Amino acid sequence: MEIKPIAFAHNGYTDKFGIPRQSRAQDIIETRIVFEKPYAIEDAIRGIEGYSHLWLIWGFDKADKAKLTVRPPRLGGNIHMGVFATRSPFRPNRLGLSSVRLVRVERQSNCLALIVTGADVLDRTPIYDIKPYLSFSDCHEDAVNGFAEDTKDYRLPVVWEKKTAANVVAHSPSIKDELEEILSQDPRPGYQDNPTRVYKMEYSGWHVEFTVENKQVHIKMCILTEK
Repeated sequence: MEIKPIAFAHNGYTDKFGIPRQSRAQDIIETRIVFEKPYAIEDAIRGIEGYSHLWLIWGFDKADKAKLTVRPPRLGGNIHMGVFATRSPFRPNRLGLSSVRLVRVERQSNCLALIVTGADVLDRTPIYDIKPYLSFSDCHEDAVNGFAEDTKDYRLPVVWEKKTAANVVAHSPSIKDELEEILSQDPRPGYQDNPTRVYKMEYSGWHVEFTVENKQVHIKMCILTEK
């Protein structure tokens, strides 16, 4: 079976480091799903605005080769689990599935796009299909979450230096909120816990450096590199 993208995702995640580990985890960050021809027509999305949430089927096009066992970051990165018991990107067919909130539809003369929040995808990720999320069939109230249950509420407080925070807000108040969302979920590899190590991340044209100490994220640097 040959599959081709029907659309591409566009957002601030230009680097794999920092992308949320689950969809719907960061509901304030918007992603534009821009349709390719011949799918960029009104007929293809007729009725979609009647839904609040959608399923995205997409490709891990930047992922490494498939593995049968992986080390989930939230388990510390040292415990092996079967790939089919995780959401790891190292999958045989490199397919991802994400539940996202539909915010609005953008209609322009030469572009048709869906604006969604909660997407856990890299900028320029290929989208292979879009389906409506149905609460009466897709939500299972008695579902058991396996080992993921223990870390579902894991978040860290984010600490800014006043001058750094003021500089970011002066350029874009929304970027500060988005960076806090990303960093509060601790993007570090699960096996790294060195309080003196400085981690670096790129997001939406910003270069960020931070440390994690005493279960707090401390932002050391945040500068705009792309204008």
